[in-house]
Amino acid sequence: MDYQTLWFLLLGALLFGYAVLDGFDFGVGILHLFVAKTDDERRITMNSIGPLWDGNEVWLVTFGGALFAAFPVAYASVFSGFYVPFMLLLTALIFRGVALEFRSKRSGKAWRGAFDVAFSLASLLCALLMGTAVGAALWGVPIGARGIWQGGAFDVVTPYSLLVGALAVALFAMHGAIYLHLKTEGALQDRLVGWMWRTFGVFMALYVLTTIVTLVARPEVVRHFADWPSAWAVVGANVLAIANIPRMIYKGKPFGAFLSSTATIGALVALFGVALFPNLVVSSLDPAYTLSIHDAASSEATLRTMALIAAIGMPLVVTYTAVVYWTFRGKVRLGEFSY
Repeated sequence: MDYQTLWFLLLGALLFGYAVLDGFDFGVGILHLFVAKTDDERRITMNSIGPLWDGNEVWLVTFGGALFAAFPVAYASVFSGFYVPFMLLLTALIFRGVALEFRSKRSGKAWRGAFDVAFSLASLLCALLMGTAVGAALWGVPIGARGIWQGGAFDVVTPYSLLVGALAVALFAMHGAIYLHLKTEGALQDRLVGWMWRTFGVFMALYVLTTIVTLVARPEVVRHFADWPSAWAVVGANVLAIANIPRMIYKGKPFGAFLSSTATIGALVALFGVALFPNLVVSSLDPAYTLSIHDAASSEATLRTMALIAAIGMPLVVTYTAVVYWTFRGKVRLGEFSY
C-alpha cells in the first residue's frame, strides 16, 4: 500500500469518527424542539451532549488538517468551490456552541426559546450541508485544469446533493433519537421510542430512494465491485446493520440499536470511499480534470512523516474520546453546573 492510499483510508477513518460522534449531536439538536416539552426536558437533551460536543469536533478539525497536509491541491479546490457552504457550516457550528453555552444564562422564556430555535436550526443546517457536500462529491463539481474552480458559489447544490443532504439529516436524527433514549428516563424516554420509529422510517425511505437514484444516475460508483469482491461484504454489512436497528428497538435494546446505527454510518462512509477511490474531487466538466489521490498528494516524504505523527496522535485522540465518554456515561442528571 502506498502512502497516498494510506492517507485516503485515514481520512475515511476520521470522517467516520466525526460522523458517528457529532452525528448524534446533530440528531439531538434536530429533535430538540420536538421531543422535549418542558424546560427541564430541553435542558436534559442539551446536557446529554453538553460535556461531549466540543470534543467530538476535534475529529472534524483533524480531518481538515489532514486533508490540507496530505492532499493540498484537493483541499484548495474543495475550499474554493465550497466556500459559501463552508462559511454557512462554520456559522451554524458557532451558533450551536453559543446556544448550548448561553441558553441557561438567563431564565426568561423568550431568551431560552430563542436559543432553543438556534440550537435546532443550526444542527439541522450542519447535517444538511455535510450531506450535501457528500452528494456533490459523488455527483461531480465544476473544476478545470489543476483543480481550478470553474463554477459559481452554489454549483455544488443540485437535486441529487440535496437528496443526499436530506438522507444525512434523517440518518443523524435517527442516530440522535437512539442516543437520547439511552441517556434519558421517564416520560421523555418513553416519548423517544416513537421518535426512534419515525426517524427510522424516514431514513429508510430516503435510503432506498437515494440508492436507486445513485445507481441510475451515477452507475460508475459501483465500478470497483467487479475488481474488489470484498466490497460486497460492506454492502451486506450495511443491509444487516440497517435491518437490525428496528429489531433492536422492537426488543427494547437501545444500545444494540445504537451500535447498529453506528455500523450503518461506518458502512455508508466505506461505500462513499469505494465509490470515490482513487479520486478525491471528481470533475463534472471533463474526467481528465478529476483530482486523484496521486494528482493531489503532497510529497512522499511529507506523507511518510505525517504517517508517523498519525501513528502517535490518533491513538491519543481515540483514548481521550473513550475516557470522556466513560466519565460521562449513564443517564443525564441536572445539577448545579448543568447547561
